[in-house]
Amino acid sequence: MNFIQKMKKHGFLFQELVKRDFKTKYKGSVLGMLWSIISPLLILLVMNFIFSNFFGATIEHYVIYLFCGNILFSYFNDATNYGMTALLWNADIFTKINVPKYLFLLAKNVQALINFGLTLIVFFIFCAIDGVPFTWRFLMLIYPIICILLVNVGVGLILSALHIFFRDVAHIWPIFTMLLMYASAIFYDVRSFPPTLQKLLYVNPVYQNIVYFRDIVLNGFIPSFGYHMFILGTALLLIAIGGFIYHRFNWRFLYYV
Repeated sequence: MNFIQKMKKHGFLFQELVKRDFKTKYKGSVLGMLWSIISPLLILLVMNFIFSNFFGATIEHYVIYLFCGNILFSYFNDATNYGMTALLWNADIFTKINVPKYLFLLAKNVQALINFGLTLIVFFIFCAIDGVPFTWRFLMLIYPIICILLVNVGVGLILSALHIFFRDVAHIWPIFTMLLMYASAIFYDVRSFPPTLQKLLYVNPVYQNIVYFRDIVLNGFIPSFGYHMFILGTALLLIAIGGFIYHRFNWRFLYYV
């Protein structure tokens, strides 16, 4: 049975998982889903306050420059943190019912994607306020969004499997993402770096998609075909690694939860 057939067969369960995750996250919260917008905005304001005096003078539309980096990194951070615990938190279900275990990860990614979509609306409002010209090229933003979605799923597959076997992953990952944030050029301009270091940053899949976003929104041009293949290849590689781990160790998950 292929992936599409499995999704159709377990479509109702998948929908219920997404609904449950939303209700659980915002249960008891007065503002509810508004926190999905407020949280990245507060981070944006803090970063702008701290770094605008250092980097803002040399970067045009610095708030939007920050927002491009912050919105994509926050999406990656949320999706991978949700995905990391997807299996362990749903062990009581898949140990009793034979369902594809990646459904739990995908449900978490849908939750993160919806949160990202809400923040994206605010991002476009900020672009309009800051005088960023809207062109047909903005339609191409769907490409890096799809790519980082695939990255999130791929990394989530890897993390959720590792978290089953090694609980320490939950403590290591926040430290790694903090380092990744500084390597994503969210608040600084890489043009002052040596060429070798600039190229090294492209190992970071989050940075790859931030560059694409900024090229469209701030620079007004679409990256080359080669760059499209590069960021897509990175995303598919992570999906392949995560899929291999799931396929290889799927039967062992039951013994470690």
